[in-house]
Amino acid sequence: MTEQHMIQLLQRRGVTVEQISEIVYKLQKPYNNQLTAQDCTESVLAVLGKREVQYTLYTGIALDELAEKKQLPEPLQSILDADEPLFGVDETLALGIVHVYGMIGLTSFGYLDKEKIGIIRALNDDRSAVHVFLDDLVCGLAAAASARIAHQNEHAPDYSSKLGLD
Repeated sequence: MTEQHMIQLLQRRGVTVEQISEIVYKLQKPYNNQLTAQDCTESVLAVLGKREVQYTLYTGIALDELAEKKQLPEPLQSILDADEPLFGVDETLALGIVHVYGMIGLTSFGYLDKEKIGIIRALNDDRSAVHVFLDDLVCGLAAAASARIAHQNEHAPDYSSKLGLD
C-alpha cells in the first residue's frame, strides 16, 4: 500500500487530493500567512502515507461500496441507505484518522463535519452513490492534514519564555 493507491481509491470515489488540500488551506491560512497550496497538498499526502489512515479508508470505502451493491446484512443496509443521523459509526471511524495529529485535528473535524466545506458537501448531498463513510473520512483527512500543518508552523507564538526557566 502506498499513498498512490489511496489517491486512486479516492479518485475512484470522486475525490481528489486537490479538493482535500483546498479545505486544508481554508482551515490553516488564517493562522499561517506563509502557507501555500503546495504545503497543503504535501500534508494531505503525508497523512495518506500513514498505514492506519490507509486501513481506515479501505474499511469505510468498502462499507460504502457494499451498501451501494445492497450487500450488507440488515439492519445495517437500511441504516446506510437512509444515512441514519444517529448512526455515528462513520464519524467514529473517521476519528481514527483525526487522532493521529492530536486535539487540534478533533476540533477541526467537528467544524468540517458541521459546515461541510467543498467536496465534503458534494459527497454528503450526492444521492447517486453511498458516501456515508467517505464524507466523514474526507473530513478526517482534511482535519488531520490541517493539524499536521498547525503543529509544524514555525511562525506560531513561542510561550517557552513564560515557563520561568531562563
